[in-house]
Amino acid sequence: QAHLVESGGGSVQSGGSLRLSCVASGYIRSDNYMGWFRQAPGKQREGVASINNYGRTSVADSVKGRFTISQDNTKTTLYLQMNSLKPEDTAMYYCAGTTSAGTYWTPPLHPTAYNTWGQGTQVTVSS
Repeated sequence: QAHLVESGGGSVQSGGSLRLSCVASGYIRSDNYMGWFRQAPGKQREGVASINNYGRTSVADSVKGRFTISQDNTKTTLYLQMNSLKPEDTAMYYCAGTTSAGTYWTPPLHPTAYNTWGQGTQVTVSS
């Protein structure tokens, strides 16, 4: 059974930092690609950042220069370092992965490229 568990969310003031973690187990192909998504109330789920087995990353324009995605050496733990947080970053953040094997030059930021999702961790940024 593929399984993803996020942690590290919380409340922070504008300009602060948080580090999210996601542990993958089961049939998740963490050596393929993994990503972070977020969804705010009334909005669609959007891709935040993703990373593939080559270490190449994709980062949304809205967080570029502020957020950094990374993995540990085993590629079973995914991280999202969030700096200079803004109120518009407030959302439920989800870790996502795939059970499909393969290599990809550009890690995707579209939710349809993923088939396994964590339960989410809430990030709230106050003004």
